[in-house]
Amino acid sequence: MWVQRDLTLKPHPRGFHLITREVVAALPELGSVRVGLLHVFLQHTSASLTVNENASPDVRRDFERYFNAHVPEGWREWEHTLEGKDDMPAHIKASVLGPSLTLPVQAGQLALGTWQGLYLCEHRDRGGPRRLVLTLTGERA
Repeated sequence: MWVQRDLTLKPHPRGFHLITREVVAALPELGSVRVGLLHVFLQHTSASLTVNENASPDVRRDFERYFNAHVPEGWREWEHTLEGKDDMPAHIKASVLGPSLTLPVQAGQLALGTWQGLYLCEHRDRGGPRRLVLTLTGERA
């Protein structure tokens, strides 16, 4: 079985945002997959995806603080500055974290650990809606 669907996420402020529910809700076919894979691809260069702790909001805030400290806005060495002071740092952060995830599907659900969730990592102050391509493949139950 193969299913591919586009999902547009509402605009999020800069930061790390759990999107697991939105992704799962966009794929009702997920429940019929005994074993498979879900590939999630973000069609943007100034945001990224990651899997991490889904319980404590402190983790999301700490991610944002870490990346802001290590990839600062206003660094005098940036050349690509025409799209705003947050643009080039957003590209660097997005490259470090990456635009895609491949996740196992087991018994009709994502095989995430107890405290794992999917994050949209929004690196721009106003990134706007973000588009994902969701590709589900697997063996039906």
